[in-house]
Amino acid sequence: MNDYILHTEIQEFINNNLNSDIISLLLKGTSFKGIETLDIIEQIEAKKKCKLKLPTWFYTENIYYPNKLNIEQTSSEITANYKAKLISGNALIDLTGGFGVDCFYFSKQFKTVTQCEISNKLSKLVSHNFFQLKAENIITKNEDGIAYLETEKQPFDWIYVDPSRRNTDKGKVIFLNECLPNIPLHLKTLFDHTNNIMIKTSPLLDISVGIKELMNIKTIHVVAVNNEVKELLWILEKNYNDYVSIRTVNIQHKEQQVFNYIIDEESRAEVEYSEPLIYLYEPNSAILKAGAFNTIAKHFDLKKLHKHSHLYTSNTLIDFPGRVFKIINLIPYNKRKKLQIKKANITTRNFPQTVEQIRKNLKINDGGETYIYATTNKMDQKILLICSKII
Repeated sequence: MNDYILHTEIQEFINNNLNSDIISLLLKGTSFKGIETLDIIEQIEAKKKCKLKLPTWFYTENIYYPNKLNIEQTSSEITANYKAKLISGNALIDLTGGFGVDCFYFSKQFKTVTQCEISNKLSKLVSHNFFQLKAENIITKNEDGIAYLETEKQPFDWIYVDPSRRNTDKGKVIFLNECLPNIPLHLKTLFDHTNNIMIKTSPLLDISVGIKELMNIKTIHVVAVNNEVKELLWILEKNYNDYVSIRTVNIQHKEQQVFNYIIDEESRAEVEYSEPLIYLYEPNSAILKAGAFNTIAKHFDLKKLHKHSHLYTSNTLIDFPGRVFKIINLIPYNKRKKLQIKKANITTRNFPQTVEQIRKNLKINDGGETYIYATTNKMDQKILLICSKII
């Protein structure tokens, strides 16, 4: 951590060049003493990435940024705020602190928060940033989180961990037992110090695989922002051995689309299949990631187009956690037949061709007010649903 970064004239240079061409800045260089131009460029690039993702940091003076990869990997303020509001208590420990966004929001829900971060440089700059952010109840520890926990006698109300998906031996990994730290291996140690654990994992983790790797799972949160799944949150409770709840949320600008169910419901839910009716429903990405394909149909009394299409239909319009369309026309798919449509938004669900191939075959440009779903019906026929969007 180079303290020259925080000098007034360098901070002014960073703020004045957030929209400048990086290559030009590198070629031109800077004349500041005690600091390399590349270090300043790193601050500019990292800060730019925070404007939308971490506005609190962006608009706070004298924040010290890590490299932009750390910013890309950290939680957004939106997801950090969501997870923090799920829990509260006296003491929480974050075993893999990183840039400290989650800890900052946890500090609003707990009397004390302990952040462990194994990187000396990152730990120092995060400690500095917490001071700038006036987060006075966060204690930073430049230590390996598991090692610190093994020597710590204090119990915690909650343990939070976001295992790294970059294993030094295997590169980027997905399975929990390949991540650092290996949570399945250390679960007993964690439960020796708390009754409650929250684990953040990549949205790429298969939920069924995670269930097999972990134990005492009480709730799994599937968190999406603007219909893009950002993270899975696993809530573990000591000695809990009852049913697992799945809570899906799609956080949007004006609302949250929420759908909750018990994981065992999915295998028991019976679904009725139908030809497309008046309305078409596409569940949001959090529901699709959770695999609630039959449960969503049963809950909203909808009929499904095909076992593998995950599109739903009804004659009556309902309030639905996803996109809703009115079906204008149904056309059997023939790649040699041209439609009287010049522009449309095309989506494929359980269909053998890509959007690009369909556009090329039908000579349809992207955009406009028309929506086309290329899918398969209950008779295994390839069809195009011409729709207008309602929600």
